Amino acid sequence: MRVIETAIEGCLLLETAIFEDTRGWFLETYRQSPIGAVLGRPHRFSQGNHSRSKPGVLRGFHTEPWDKFVYVSRGMALCVVADTRPDSPTFGKTARFLLGDPPHHRHRVFLQKGLSNAFYCFTEVDYLNDVSEEFDPNNRGGVLWSDPFLGVEWPTAEPILSEKDALLPTLKELYPDHPVFAVGLHA
Repeated sequence: MRVIETAIEGCLLLETAIFEDTRGWFLETYRQSPIGAVLGRPHRFSQGNHSRSKPGVLRGFHTEPWDKFVYVSRGMALCVVADTRPDSPTFGKTARFLLGDPPHHRHRVFLQKGLSNAFYCFTEVDYLNDVSEEFDPNNRGGVLWSDPFLGVEWPTAEPILSEKDALLPTLKELYPDHPVFAVGLHA
C-alpha cells in the first residue's frame, strides 16, 4: 500500500495492489499504520456507510466535521475532493479521482475533517465511506456541486441530484468576505 499526499492539505490517495488469480482478486482496502504515519496522528473510524447510486447521479459536495475514508466497491465513479475550509492554505483547490472497476482504480481516498467531497456515477455505484465520528445531521454542510469558484468539469451539466444538494450554497455565498473574493481573484 502506498499513501500519497495530494495537492490538498489533508487529502490522501491510498494506492493498493490487487492480487489476482483464477479464483478472482484480493486487495487490502486500508492499513492504519501508513495512514497515521503520513497524517502524523492516529486515526480511527466510528461508523461505516454504504450507498448505491444509479448512473448519472451526482452526490455532494458534502462537508462534515469528521475524517472520511471513501471507496467505490462496485461500478465507476468520479470522486472530487474540494478544500472548502476558509482558513486552509489550499482553500478552493480540488482533486479528482477515477475510482472503481477497471479501467479505473480500486484506490481509496482519505479526507481530513472539514474537506468536502462529491462523486458522479458513470454506472451503478456502490460507494463506501468510513467516518471517524457517528453521523449527526446537525453537523453537516456542503457546497454547490457546480460552484464556479471550484470550476469542476463534471461529465454532464445535468446530473441527477437530490433536492438538498441542488440547493447548497456556493463558497462565495458562505464566505463573502474571504480575501479571494474581496480582491476579485475569482468570479
